[in-house]
Amino acid sequence: MTWRDLIRGDATLNRVVPPSGFTAVLTLASSAAMAFLAVFTMALALAAGNLAARWEAELAGTATVRITAPDDVIGAQTRAVLTALAQTPGIQDAQPMATQTQLELLAPWFGTGLPVEQLRLPVVIEVEETAEGPDRAGLEARLAAEAPGAVYDSHGRWRAPLITAAERLRRLGWGSLVLIAAVTGVTVALAASSALAANAQVVEVLRLVGARDRWISGAFVLRFTLRALIGAGAGALVAMITVAFLPGGVEVGILGDLGFRGAEWLLPVLVPLIAAAIAAGATYGAAYRTLRASS
Repeated sequence: MTWRDLIRGDATLNRVVPPSGFTAVLTLASSAAMAFLAVFTMALALAAGNLAARWEAELAGTATVRITAPDDVIGAQTRAVLTALAQTPGIQDAQPMATQTQLELLAPWFGTGLPVEQLRLPVVIEVEETAEGPDRAGLEARLAAEAPGAVYDSHGRWRAPLITAAERLRRLGWGSLVLIAAVTGVTVALAASSALAANAQVVEVLRLVGARDRWISGAFVLRFTLRALIGAGAGALVAMITVAFLPGGVEVGILGDLGFRGAEWLLPVLVPLIAAAIAAGATYGAAYRTLRASS
């Protein structure tokens, strides 16, 4: 029994494993659904990894100085902070953040049209560090002496949890792929066992005329492997098309990175092949156990 016999629709094979029926629909549908979910899960895992890398790249080497002080001294403290930053090794640039920029950052939480004249927004200075970075302990001590209302924030307190969350989401995605593969194998094994049970009389007749269990199990493996390959191929194709047309952009959060880029498009192409390999192993195991139990 060969793949060529299967593709041509070998009559003997069709009598052993009917080309249609409940088990055929179950294998095709479950393989398509699992492949669809696998491609989306793969895209989500890659997106989480890209998001973590982007946050790390964007936030590394940046800091802010927040100055909160009475109106009569905030100007002097701002000038003192800018002077201290300019004289500190490891600081590449420092610029006060415009009020309009602060309002745009607050807009997602408070909306637009905030009464700026009544809010008393703090002065925020954006700092760009060099690769070596400053002596933060020394810088914070100087700021405490010259500008008591200034707080140097390297973003480490909230940057690390964000990156950790994205990394955990990435690991969860790849772990979910293992679960999807296991469910696919179990479903195909159940379908193969049902097909063997439904064709028990045919199997017994084949044994009487000299067919070996290896030949019989091979017929089931070929049939169910091809079904899984076709179903997973269809599901993966639909998922790839769906992912390709998802909206992008930073405004949609993690969905802005959801997709495949460059060589990453080869990963969903592997899904049908992996599904076929899982189906082959699951079908062989189910056929071996069933035939051995009935011998």
